[in-house]
Amino acid sequence: MHGRPLYPPGFSHYRSVNPDAPKGGQLVQGAVGAFDSLNPFVVRGTAPPFVRWNIVESLMARSPDEAFTCYGLLAHGVRTDAARSFVAFEIDPAARFSDGSQVTADDVLFSFELLRARGRPNHRTYYGKVANAVVTGPLAIRFEFGVVDRELPLILALMPVLARHAVDEARFEETSFTAPLGSGPYEVADVKPGDTVVMKRRPDYWGRDLPVNRGNYNFDVLRYDFYRDVNSQFEAFKRELYDIRFETDPGRWKTGYDIPAVRQGRIIREEVEDGKPKPYSALVFNMRREVFADVRVRQAMTELFDFPWANENLYYGLYRRNGSFYDGSELSARGRPAEAQERELLAPFPDAVLPEVMDGTWEPPTSDGSGRDRQRLRRALDLFREAGWELQGGTLAASKTGKPFAPELIVGTKDQERLALAYQAMLKRAGVTLSIRLVDSVQFEARKQNYEYDMVPYIWDQSLSPGNEQAFYFGSAAADMPGTRNFMGLKSPAADAMIEALLAARERQDFVFAVRALDRVLISARFSLPLFYTPTQWIARWRQIQRPKEVALAGTLAESWWQSEL
Repeated sequence: MHGRPLYPPGFSHYRSVNPDAPKGGQLVQGAVGAFDSLNPFVVRGTAPPFVRWNIVESLMARSPDEAFTCYGLLAHGVRTDAARSFVAFEIDPAARFSDGSQVTADDVLFSFELLRARGRPNHRTYYGKVANAVVTGPLAIRFEFGVVDRELPLILALMPVLARHAVDEARFEETSFTAPLGSGPYEVADVKPGDTVVMKRRPDYWGRDLPVNRGNYNFDVLRYDFYRDVNSQFEAFKRELYDIRFETDPGRWKTGYDIPAVRQGRIIREEVEDGKPKPYSALVFNMRREVFADVRVRQAMTELFDFPWANENLYYGLYRRNGSFYDGSELSARGRPAEAQERELLAPFPDAVLPEVMDGTWEPPTSDGSGRDRQRLRRALDLFREAGWELQGGTLAASKTGKPFAPELIVGTKDQERLALAYQAMLKRAGVTLSIRLVDSVQFEARKQNYEYDMVPYIWDQSLSPGNEQAFYFGSAAADMPGTRNFMGLKSPAADAMIEALLAARERQDFVFAVRALDRVLISARFSLPLFYTPTQWIARWRQIQRPKEVALAGTLAESWWQSEL
């Protein structure tokens, strides 16, 4: 995206893999929730993400060792111009779908047109920027762009390629337990709806010797088992029913692994650093709802969250507080005064950024950790009063109508419910009646995708090269489109302009300034209650599952692991 690729022409493999990793064995992974489809390309249904990456390939592969660089996969040639006004791909003649048929430019064009018209909102948004798509040969296709967007060649490079002859267009948007026909290293061998998916490595996989694949996809069998809740999932791990666990609960990480298998060295625990921005975890306020339309109400709700108390009493003090959408990276505006270039970008929007965010002094509201901080309580009640809410007999209610202030928070796991209950008690001190609704995973996803909530927990994962997906997360056009990640309903001309600026940047420094300016706008909008993140990846694995010593910029990735003979 910016600068030069890390790897030269003719490179043999990524540096964060073991190119000599043995092939064979089985990797079993555990997931919480359920699934009702194996079609990850449409809004309807809940499909597991591993179908996309193991079965359906793209024209190019994204390097795990760089901010945003793509290398050849289905395509072995790519051309664009200095303005990036077009991109043309040459498909590898060896590329084959799992039924043995050749991948052609016609399949690429079909996939593009299908996903642009009927795919997920991000596909429709990204591909809608293409003015013209032309097949220029049996294995050649050219995309010409109708807008200036320097990321589009890479976005098109990552487009999933479906087999035209194997897709029923009339039923494409329906849920299905039949996975798409793909060209990837695995295909589905067995499905137990809502419970288990088993994939087997293709012995005839066409791309096994490509540089982007060498050292990856080492297991003969990938099995994914789904559990109803986190506790049953963890108990299954302790009984060796699955192999690796990416832990997210500090209490469990601190105390839950004091078991014989760990003490005997049969389970290995690791804390692994990565180079990505830290995930932004938050309770999101739905600004489409009248109850959270006023920024003073949202700020008051944030004032009442006692992070130090929650961190010590619920999480053993192991979390760090979120405060930026790009925490822990050069893209974060947190603790940094705005540079002249940022101020120039933000000048047309004088009310979009708080002064303390602009000068780098802003931090999320904190407390004395007692759980009874009266200063924070007074600040929250003042904000509520300014917004038309006041205490009436111990209950916060509308000053004019007497209607109680009683928002609802939906959660999908017991861990989320535990935090919600603690927050409910914090809010009660201000007379706020917070309702908590625990729903199953399918209902949780459905309500989230259709914005049917007052509040919802969510985690935005960011890369070191945020781009078009930022419009999908924070753009005005995404606010009223079901299935996006604009869960708060943000409509901000300032955010839209900063997203355009980061997409137009040619040099890394210009890009960094644009992302920081966007960060300042998002922080100032106060549409979420910032929560916390783990400072490292917490990984537990049974000893026979091995990983490369070199950790990718994106963290350690399961596709590069292998099974050793013990």
